[in-house]
Amino acid sequence: MKLFFKDHLLLTVLYGIQLVLTLLIYWLDGNVRITTSLYSILLSSVIYIVYLFYRYTTHRSFYTKLSSPPESLDDVGEKKEETPLSSAFYEFERKRLQQYQQNIHQYKHRLDHHITFMNQWVHQMKTPLSVIHLMMERRDDREALAIQDEVDRLKKGLDLVLYTSRLGAFTHDFHVEMLELNELIRKVTSSQKRLFIRNRVYPHIDIKKNTWITSDEKWLSFALTQLITNAVRYSSEGSKLFFTSYKEKDHIALEVRDEGLGIPKEDLPRVFDPYFTGENGRKFQESTGMGLYLVKQIGEKLHHTITITSRIEEGTTVRLLFQKAAH
Repeated sequence: MKLFFKDHLLLTVLYGIQLVLTLLIYWLDGNVRITTSLYSILLSSVIYIVYLFYRYTTHRSFYTKLSSPPESLDDVGEKKEETPLSSAFYEFERKRLQQYQQNIHQYKHRLDHHITFMNQWVHQMKTPLSVIHLMMERRDDREALAIQDEVDRLKKGLDLVLYTSRLGAFTHDFHVEMLELNELIRKVTSSQKRLFIRNRVYPHIDIKKNTWITSDEKWLSFALTQLITNAVRYSSEGSKLFFTSYKEKDHIALEVRDEGLGIPKEDLPRVFDPYFTGENGRKFQESTGMGLYLVKQIGEKLHHTITITSRIEEGTTVRLLFQKAAH
């Protein structure tokens, strides 16, 4: 209604000016009576009001649609009136919607192709890295150990790319099951033993056996690996990395606590943002700012609550809250 009046405001003003000019001409001519003038004004106004009423009733849906955005794409281009203006507008809107959907389809096709290529490329790169790793295991000199360390870094970088690309299709690539938390943590820490040895950081696991949770082993293992990598990177030699679990109502809480540098207070609200490295990250060239972001995203998709607390020079604690599995 408001839009209709705004659209016809200028027309109404021009109509009023026309009436005044007409009456002025009659008055200057000196041949006009007041009753005749009032009658002509009344008759003309009635005709104008009837026109506005007809215009409003025939274009009401059109103006209503323009006044409120569509709730979904299905409402766009929905034709409700047969007037020339509204028909032309709906046809224009329909063609724009078709073009938009076509562009989205082309973009999605290119994105899917890109993700497929990235996944294939990552798997192809892992094969020569595995061969190099096996070749270096036969040697025990310092140079071989350094090469193995770089191979481990490359593998983690490739995993980061792979899991980042798969995150968009998460619903097609996860399997929820019951997991024994103690066994899972030991398996993950064992896979990172070279990282612990190289940095002289020692894992300490305080998790009771038969602690069952519900999650996806592959995605959760990757998230825990990211937490371990971050914790070890910012920890000093000889420090420990603690894994502790406890019950909290109907949930199981897991805390991963390091004795590292700690995160500045002003950086804490942004640590889960993509590509955010913060003050500590700028001191380490290996930091990508994607590790904690992926951990948070994986946690949300698996319905695990993830929080982080930290104090400078005292360390950082990441807390994961899992649904307790009925076992």
